Amino acid sequence: MAAYILRRILTMIPTLFLISILVFVIIELPPGDYFESYVAELKALGEQADLAEIEMLRERYGFDQPQYIRYLHWVGGMFHGDFGYSFAYRLPVSEVVGDRLWLTFVLSFLTILFTWIVAFPIGIYSATHQYSWGDYGLTFLGLIGLAVPNFMLALLMMYFANIWFGLSIGNLMDSTYLDQPMSWAKAQSILSHIWIPVIIIGMAGTAGMVRRLRANLLDELQKQYVITARAKGLAPGRVLRKYPLRMALNFFIADIGSILPAMISGAEVTAIVLSLETTGPMLIRALQSQDMYLAGSFLMFLAVLTVVGVLVSDIALALLDPRIRLGRGNAK
Repeated sequence: MAAYILRRILTMIPTLFLISILVFVIIELPPGDYFESYVAELKALGEQADLAEIEMLRERYGFDQPQYIRYLHWVGGMFHGDFGYSFAYRLPVSEVVGDRLWLTFVLSFLTILFTWIVAFPIGIYSATHQYSWGDYGLTFLGLIGLAVPNFMLALLMMYFANIWFGLSIGNLMDSTYLDQPMSWAKAQSILSHIWIPVIIIGMAGTAGMVRRLRANLLDELQKQYVITARAKGLAPGRVLRKYPLRMALNFFIADIGSILPAMISGAEVTAIVLSLETTGPMLIRALQSQDMYLAGSFLMFLAVLTVVGVLVSDIALALLDPRIRLGRGNAK
């Protein structure tokens, strides 16, 4: 196991290096740069840009140099915590992300927790009560949850909350706390607002997890070892917990590689609809405006979380499922 982990960590280094090159190339592909887009936007609005200031910024951040020089400066800065400068916000990237990063993390963590708490009991019940009225009803609700997009559910909730209760739902806090430092009053405001996006974003994930857990658990419950355990007179609950449930959770462990980056990127479209102060809308705006250092730092952070998440999921799968063995010497 230790040798396997060491090999995977060493493999992560060239993988992230290649990803950084790919991210930089993709961000550089559109014609022009942020400054040209900014000047064109001002002209469309009938305003004049300060060309001297723009030229100074171009020289300061190396836009008059070859692309490979800018790439080396960008990657080199990451090793000592310098993720570049956001031209749109006129601040370092680390300051721009700020509160949005931890707000996104809290929102995504609560969404994942909500998904697990709701999906696991429903999935187990549906699998152990196959073809019952409860199974049919829960399956129908799950199909609705998969069919309705999150942003559509957000629009419906915003409409009915306004019509029925006269409430305007949206944002993760009251507007008075948007630019304020963290305080107990601000934390209370966040807790009172966050449950709505948690439910909306978690609906599709919950429905998908219920269906996958039900399908995997049904497959395990029909295997010979479960029939043998039942024939020996073991209690149904113990039979379920001993092996079938553990084996059915393999897909859940394998999803860790995608869960970690999802905790940062979040549901971008839903966040835009609900005006959430998360990193998803910021990433989309950075890509649209060619704010390359902000967008590139986001994408690299997501790549690191993905690579680490895949490693964690592989190790957890080996610990959960005795049929999985890691290492060359065990493959026979």
